[in-house]
Amino acid sequence: MKYRRKTQWTGLLWILPSLLGVGVFIFFPFLDVVRRSFIGAVTGDFVGLANYRSLFTNRAFLLAVRNTLRFLGICIPLLLGLSLLPALLLDRQRKRGQLVKSLFLFPMAVPVASVVLLWRTLFHSQGILNGCLSRVSLAGRDWMNTGGAFWVLVLCYLWRNLGYDMVLWLAGLAGIPDSLYEAAKVDGAGKWVLFWYITLPNLLPSFFTISVLSLLNAFKVFREAYLVAGSYPHESMYLLQHLFNNWYRDLALDKMAAGAVVSAVVIFGLSLCLKRLWD
Repeated sequence: MKYRRKTQWTGLLWILPSLLGVGVFIFFPFLDVVRRSFIGAVTGDFVGLANYRSLFTNRAFLLAVRNTLRFLGICIPLLLGLSLLPALLLDRQRKRGQLVKSLFLFPMAVPVASVVLLWRTLFHSQGILNGCLSRVSLAGRDWMNTGGAFWVLVLCYLWRNLGYDMVLWLAGLAGIPDSLYEAAKVDGAGKWVLFWYITLPNLLPSFFTISVLSLLNAFKVFREAYLVAGSYPHESMYLLQHLFNNWYRDLALDKMAAGAVVSAVVIFGLSLCLKRLWD
């Protein structure tokens, strides 16, 4: 019993510096944000839920939330599925698949400024895509000023993160013992049975990790969207990041605090859903 207590206190001392860092730089600042969400930005007086009522009647906030949830709901499942497929194909071709892996990872090595330049070159009203369409007698579009801007954003996110998630899936596949497959094949199991009853169950831990990382990377797409379309892009790709950036510039601290609390609750809820799905 004494040894167990000593071990517990030793472990606590090891993680104490990290706990202090999280508390000082994350937890206590967030508590201050929660406090500020209940006070006025100018007077500093307690206003109750007025900031939240103002938030949920703000058209820009509702638009940003809708677009962000739509973006996450489309991109995360697509990315997980599209990255798993090449990982399964490359898993059994580890030597010959190195070049293909490098090609998939190439977008991650491209600087953001270069991605933005490519984006503008392709999807500008006088860009390459419209030029190709005109050659086959099809009408072009001003892609970044129509509803197509949202799908351009989705395409950019998938293109940049597909290789990263594929490598993570490959790491999960490499951890599945070959003996499981060999035993199942001896019993007459086919490829679909192997995938459904061996591969997928053993990939569940990787699924949770990859889902969380994909969710975090989804918020980084704001860099490309901002550099291409500025603070006020077409409304189909107006995300929460644009909204908070504009509020920060306008020093709307009360709206920012209330919006940050609501966003944190939503992200925490999504994480819990992923965790339950994993369990």
